[in-house]
Amino acid sequence: MAEATISLNEAARISGVSPATLKRWAAAGVIPVKGDRWTTAAAAQARVVARMRERGHSLDELRRAVRDGRLAFGFVEDLLPGRRDRPVDRAEAAARTGLEEELIERVMTLLGTPTALEGTLNEQDVAAVEYLAAILSAGFPLVALLQLVRVYAQSIRKIAEAEVRLFHLYVHEPLIEQGVAALEMAEEMEGMAGDLLPLATPLMEYIHQRYLQFYIEQDVVGHMEVDFGGGQMGRVTMAFCFVDLTGFTRFTEEEGDEEALDLVERFIETVEATLPPEALVVKTIGDEVMIVSPDPVTLTEWAVGFLILFQERPQPRVGLHYGRAVYRDGDYFGTDVNLTHRVVARALGGEVMVTRSVIDAIGSSAYLEFEPIGDVELKGFPAPVELFVARVREGEQS
Repeated sequence: MAEATISLNEAARISGVSPATLKRWAAAGVIPVKGDRWTTAAAAQARVVARMRERGHSLDELRRAVRDGRLAFGFVEDLLPGRRDRPVDRAEAAARTGLEEELIERVMTLLGTPTALEGTLNEQDVAAVEYLAAILSAGFPLVALLQLVRVYAQSIRKIAEAEVRLFHLYVHEPLIEQGVAALEMAEEMEGMAGDLLPLATPLMEYIHQRYLQFYIEQDVVGHMEVDFGGGQMGRVTMAFCFVDLTGFTRFTEEEGDEEALDLVERFIETVEATLPPEALVVKTIGDEVMIVSPDPVTLTEWAVGFLILFQERPQPRVGLHYGRAVYRDGDYFGTDVNLTHRVVARALGGEVMVTRSVIDAIGSSAYLEFEPIGDVELKGFPAPVELFVARVREGEQS
């Protein structure tokens, strides 16, 4: 079904471009308009063209991009609410929310809104700040709320990027390759995006609640078994673990980026699929994975078993340490985390290298044995560190 037409003035309002400029761009083939039949998709594409012009792209460049359909995805932004809300300055936002202007600016900066430069918000921004004010009024500490906002922003930013990249790779690019006309492409993507967007929020809410349930249970167990704080706000005692692939740079040079990426994906998927329930992947950086767990026993046993399971080349190696760290913004920081990272750098492919604190925390083990390799100098640490190689006790490996 064809999209309803709109007036030239309505197209100008949607795009933020004057009617005269719209007519000139349409005549030049920069905006694909059939006769004088303007649609919201064409108007939205005009707004994208205007942005590209501001960035210095010539009309010839834009004409080719429009003809190929490469700007057709920009209109999807119009499906999102709030773009054309009236601006609200920080003083009005402070009066409406009861929060100080400086705090509002700090929160919005964490969320990725450059209010320090623009000085204004929209109605959606103010509504979000009102939620935050209500959370503070309920007694949640400001220092914890700011960390939570930062974690939310970092996580959702990654989700949004993945949504756009995957839509582009698996929907937009195939339409371009098929030679679909620009406006037809825009309308087709508008229909698909319009169907998908309402499904994203309930899906994320479901995943959020599922993990909340899991980590609430883990926290209850943690209060019984793990030293949280010990009088020092924000500090936890954990087993820290780094796993990476030895010789990965050389492997990439020899086998190519595609094969290296496939290997990393298999490696990380295997890590995530085999971890004990109480362990958590904190982050991945290239071929390196950081893991934490309140239980050094199960994490060390997992590490040894993982190296037996994952037999691809290049081989993984593991460094483990049991200590204390500062928990902030969903990550762990401090000397003991840095020490763990130095430990994995001293391991060979196929080795699980641990510190004395891991052995002391594990105590006797019917499954593991530890081979001492002596005191080792680690970069950045003044005193040598006693290291051991953990492996399956002889006679236990099946």
